[in-house]
Amino acid sequence: MNFDIYNNKKVLVTGHTGFKGSWLTQWLLLLNAKVYGYALDPLTEPSLYQQLGNEDKIDSNIDDIRDFDSVKKFIQKVNPDIIFHLAAQPLVRESYENPMYTLETNVNGTANVLEAVRQLNLSTNIIVITSDKCYDNKEWIFGYRENDALGGYDPYSASKGAAEIVVASWRSSFFNPENFENHGVKLASARAGNVIGGGDWADDRIIPDCIRALQNNKTIQIRNPLATRPWQHVLESLGGYLLLGNKLLSNASDNISTYSSAFNFGPYGTSNKPVEALVNEVLDHWKGTWKYNKEDALHEAFLLNLNIDKATQLLNWAPVWNFKTTIKNTVEWYRKSYEDPDKIVELTNKQIEDYSSEFFNKINESK
Repeated sequence: MNFDIYNNKKVLVTGHTGFKGSWLTQWLLLLNAKVYGYALDPLTEPSLYQQLGNEDKIDSNIDDIRDFDSVKKFIQKVNPDIIFHLAAQPLVRESYENPMYTLETNVNGTANVLEAVRQLNLSTNIIVITSDKCYDNKEWIFGYRENDALGGYDPYSASKGAAEIVVASWRSSFFNPENFENHGVKLASARAGNVIGGGDWADDRIIPDCIRALQNNKTIQIRNPLATRPWQHVLESLGGYLLLGNKLLSNASDNISTYSSAFNFGPYGTSNKPVEALVNEVLDHWKGTWKYNKEDALHEAFLLNLNIDKATQLLNWAPVWNFKTTIKNTVEWYRKSYEDPDKIVELTNKQIEDYSSEFFNKINESK
């Protein structure tokens, strides 16, 4: 098992200028894929996309995913073998401030990609990346399965649940696996937990907030110290996406309906930790302090777990880095990037290569 199937494949990554998209782009480049990107300019300064110099390595189109004509034109130009759709408004608190923009980007943007492929009559593979927050969260201890109810209290969560409904609708109506010979499209979705890792510079995310405070010798402010999240390194979810893409890209026509479906990619239950535990683990690697900032709290879920049995059984996927290793590698990335900014590409590539080695060893051992 490896990812040789991506060699020389035309891969379109929407949202390639974001945190997750930048890591995915870098991994695909290491796999010798022909990478194309569609996204807005990076929203942070610095940005991992610019730190990696990816604007000089891929065919990048800077535009808005809400612009259907632009999306369609670029997809037609690329004629991709596979699309990883990550373009989104990714922040819960931002969704409270700009709910309409969040819905237009996350829901209409997803529909734009799918409808462009339909209108162009392309034979391709699509993986739409949503979120674990797409589920109707009952705050129970059980992990949500792919067939559990969708929903969302806040606008961000609602937008992710709605995006999954759009995917299911286009798959049933236009890209039905039973009629694959007529349309040639395999359509899946991927739901991941709270991913962390080096190079995330967004405001209002716990790890970058911690790093900025520590770098400036300030106290870390925490809104919800007891809120539990399924923390995982960004490479865990990306490995799952690439593994799912590997299945879709396979020429095998059997079991199309099996993989043209939704998949959860989350950590084991032992990595479902409260925010307080995450911050304390960070402080084991970078000296500092934190305090509870109760004045700045909006509604956020306190408990959210994913059931990953489907990905484990059908894709042979499983988490590789435990909670402590995840935090160690994340903090190490930020420390080394501060110490030697000229080696960020080398640092990022090494973490991808280290993870890949363990990832494939685990897959092969479980066969």
